[in-house]
Amino acid sequence: MTSIPAPGGKKLGLVIDLDTCVGCHACAVNCKEWNTSGHTAPLTDFHPYEAQQDGVWLNRVHTYEAGTGTESRTVHFPRSCLHCEEPACVTVCPTGASYKRAEDGIVLVNADICIGCKLCSWACPYGAREFDQDQGVMRKCTLCVDRIYNENIVEEERVPACVKACPAHARHFGDLGDATSEVSLLVAARGGYDLMPEMGYKPVNKYLPPRRHAAPAAPARPAEPPPTGTAGGLLRWIDRALSR
Repeated sequence: MTSIPAPGGKKLGLVIDLDTCVGCHACAVNCKEWNTSGHTAPLTDFHPYEAQQDGVWLNRVHTYEAGTGTESRTVHFPRSCLHCEEPACVTVCPTGASYKRAEDGIVLVNADICIGCKLCSWACPYGAREFDQDQGVMRKCTLCVDRIYNENIVEEERVPACVKACPAHARHFGDLGDATSEVSLLVAARGGYDLMPEMGYKPVNKYLPPRRHAAPAAPARPAEPPPTGTAGGLLRWIDRALSR
């Protein structure tokens, strides 16, 4: 089984704002595009236009209806590898193909020694592992390690493809091991949280909860026109107006 290195000071990861995400799937599509035409191996699809289509997606977006009544809302929930500090997918790997980097905390898969046994997918409670039928190996989010360290890319664009593509700026990338970084300050300000903390895997990626929106004020009740006719009708109208 594979061991986990001692944690370093640097913890690269994502912060995802569930209040801002609009569920457009741009993050998933750009992730697929980068991994297909970038520096890593393609993400395969099988029968994409048929009933039993299948394929590898390292980032997926799920949509849920949450709450009831005036508290109800649609929540779009992006899901990918959380690059846990205590990743079970690493410790169960029999060949060492799944490993965690000490220098930045990123969890990766070495496809050259992966045997496709799928133990890592069974161990991951977040469903972040994908089996590539074409290559017979497991795939997962790499935080676009081939982008963020690529000196051929201008520095301001050295972020994961999903972050660069997000039109609503719902995805943020940075060092969550640095308490003064922009992502860490954002997590502290918005009450960012771990996904399923009870599992004990200490995910590096954080989610920002949806904000509570004030219920719209009830429309003002239109004033009743004064009645015409008898004095008694006018007095009743005055009494109703003063009793509001």
